[in-house]
Amino acid sequence: MTPFLEWREAMFKVGLCSITFRQLSVAEVIDISKKAGISGIEWGGDIHVPPGNVEGATQVAYLTKQANLQVSSYGSYYRVGYEEDGQESFAKVLETAIALTAPSIRVWAGRVGSREASEQDRKKVVDDAKRIAELAKNKMISIHFEYHRGTLTDTAESATQLMEEINHPNVFLYWQPAVNESVQKRIDSIERVSPWLSHVHVFYWENTNRLPFSSGVTMWEQYLNALKRVKGERYLLMEFVRENKVEQFMDDVEVLKRMVTNLNRQFLKKEY
Repeated sequence: MTPFLEWREAMFKVGLCSITFRQLSVAEVIDISKKAGISGIEWGGDIHVPPGNVEGATQVAYLTKQANLQVSSYGSYYRVGYEEDGQESFAKVLETAIALTAPSIRVWAGRVGSREASEQDRKKVVDDAKRIAELAKNKMISIHFEYHRGTLTDTAESATQLMEEINHPNVFLYWQPAVNESVQKRIDSIERVSPWLSHVHVFYWENTNRLPFSSGVTMWEQYLNALKRVKGERYLLMEFVRENKVEQFMDDVEVLKRMVTNLNRQFLKKEY
C-alpha cells in the first residue's frame, strides 16, 4: 500500500463507489464492476465494509483482487474532530482499511458547514486531522477529505483554509461538483484546491435530481479539462446513478470511459 502519488500530469482511472449500490452484496458489486470494465472500487464503510469487521474487510480485499480490480480507497464515515461523539474510533477505521488493503481513507471534515462553524469547531477538525494523518502514515495509508456540503469542505475557500491549517503531507482532498454552483465556479474550485486534490466523485445532477451522465457530458468535459491540469494519478469514482439502477450505471460508465480514454491518449502523446 502506498499513499497518493504525484505524477507530472494527470492520469485518470475509472472506478465505482460501492455505496451507489447499497442494496447489493459485495459479490454483486464486484460482478458489476468487472462487467463495466472499470479499474477499482471505493468500498463504503456503512454497508459493505463496516469499521471493525476486519474479517469481512479481508474477504472483500481478497475478492476484489481475485476479480483483477483495485481497492481505490476506503470510504469511511469518520467525522474528523468528533471521535468522542459516539462514532467508531479511527483506530477501528484504520484497522479495517489495513485489512481491506486500501491505500487511502476518505473522511468527513467535521459535523457543521463552514458558515456555522466556530473557531473551536475548526480547531477540533484540524487537531484530529493531524493526529489521524500520523497514525495512517505509519501504515502507509493517506487521508482524504470528502468535498461535501455540511462540512468544512463545503466551499473551495473553506477547504483551502482547512488544508492550509492542517498543513500535513499525508492529508488530501477529494473533489465533486458542488450542488447549486455554476459550472464556472466549480471549475474555479478545482484550481483553488489543486495543491491537495486527489480522487473525484463523479455524477450528474440538476440540484439533487439524478440524471443520465450522458446529459452532462458538456459540463464534465470542462471539469475533466480542468482536472487534467492537476498533477497526479487519480480515480474518477462513479457515484449515485439515476434510480440506483445497474443498467443506468453501465450506460453512464461507458460515457465516462470514452471521455477518459481520449484524455489519457492526449497525455500519452505529450509524454511520448
